[in-house]
Amino acid sequence: MQIQTLDLIVFLTFTVGTVLFGGSFIRKNKNISDYTEAGGSLPGFIVGMSIFATYVSSISFLALPGSAYMGNWNSFVFSLSIPVASILAANYFVPFYRSIQSVSAYSFLEERFGYWARAYAAICYLLTQVARTGSVLYLLALPLHSILGWDIPVIIIMTGVCVTFYAVLGGIKAVIWTDAIQGIILIAGALTCVAVLLFSIPGGISTFIETGSGYNKFSLGDFGPGVDASTFWVVLIYGIFMNLQNYGIDQNYVQRYKTARDDKSARFSALFGGLLYLPVSLLFFIIGTALFVYYKVRPDAIVDTLKPDQVFPYFIVNGLPAGVTGLLIAAIFAAGMSTVSTSVNSTSTVILTDFIKRKNKELSEKSGMKALYGTSLLLGLSGMCVGLAMMSAQNVLDTWWGLTGIFSGGMLGLFLLGYISRKVRRGAALAGAVCGVSFIGWMTLSGQTVFHHYMITVLGTLTIFCIGLLITLAAGAIRKRVRG
Repeated sequence: MQIQTLDLIVFLTFTVGTVLFGGSFIRKNKNISDYTEAGGSLPGFIVGMSIFATYVSSISFLALPGSAYMGNWNSFVFSLSIPVASILAANYFVPFYRSIQSVSAYSFLEERFGYWARAYAAICYLLTQVARTGSVLYLLALPLHSILGWDIPVIIIMTGVCVTFYAVLGGIKAVIWTDAIQGIILIAGALTCVAVLLFSIPGGISTFIETGSGYNKFSLGDFGPGVDASTFWVVLIYGIFMNLQNYGIDQNYVQRYKTARDDKSARFSALFGGLLYLPVSLLFFIIGTALFVYYKVRPDAIVDTLKPDQVFPYFIVNGLPAGVTGLLIAAIFAAGMSTVSTSVNSTSTVILTDFIKRKNKELSEKSGMKALYGTSLLLGLSGMCVGLAMMSAQNVLDTWWGLTGIFSGGMLGLFLLGYISRKVRRGAALAGAVCGVSFIGWMTLSGQTVFHHYMITVLGTLTIFCIGLLITLAAGAIRKRVRG
């Protein structure tokens, strides 16, 4: 693949401009609150765009079209679950988190179940974010390697350095404002690509619909009751649980609620960010199906040798006009930068609030800022190292999904126990967490085929919640009997 000079200029201009813009926020961070919560001063629209950009990673930008190209629109059902979670968040989670004093999503767990619950959730979050950063850097490097021809280690290091630079210097303000800009670039790139593809297909939209329908490309999946395959209902339930985790216990989202200037803006940001992702993700599926139709009516021998995820990058370089290719590369890069910058800032916040400040409650603002700068830098470097290490991994996505299932199930289950029932005590919560995480681990590693792997997180979360609640109810009944 050969990229033209104009496209390279567009891409580099966007990248350098983003880094310089993000770094310019260093003077606006006067204390820890500014660095981690933006002083609670940001407009709801900007925060909402940041939440949207957090949803979209470079992997989504490439994997969703690849999924639609190879199969159908079954994965789009996940997006259909987002409105449920965003509405619940706007009405319950946002007011709840804005009512507590700590910026940490996990301080609540300590209040309910003791420090073990807070430390457990925080450590799980830190591990997943470092792995997430490395995975995104590595997987982002694959298509950029194909498009730009640069070495994968160079792309990983370059991306990591650029994002860490403005995330360290600019704090949450830089992350959110650059997220908002990157989100606009993402939408513009997706809309442009859809328009070019549909107008490039002989016969236009009618051919797109007829050919896509003929190959069953618009199917949302089987509506049967089975749980051993990715049916419509399995994906929908999985999406509801995963998005409840995002809105309810993920530091990336909770921290954004705190940055909004008032409660109304925060609720708007949760709704806007989630609902915006729904039509944008639809664009990605249209792109994937349009690519399938495009190469059906205009065969290309090279495309037949490519993996599904490589077809979109190939089209970006060979099927788009000069300048538009640069915009699309910038959009893919924007998605990766947004994800990494978010992880760097949120993890440094967790380390400060859940570990450093908890042990040293008299920590000065100056020392706290140094800790934030240092941990942000360390986490950025750690992500780059993980990204480089993953070059030797056999299956990065399977490993990442397995770890996410184990960690996220435990975190969400604990949160639901503490949030829904005030009667659950630490012993019942601990028993539920041990049983639930053990169950998730067994289902992940045993190779069982009764349930589709999407159901692992769902069942693990329900196990933690149900066991914790049943132990609480049983203990209450025993106490009443003894008193009687």
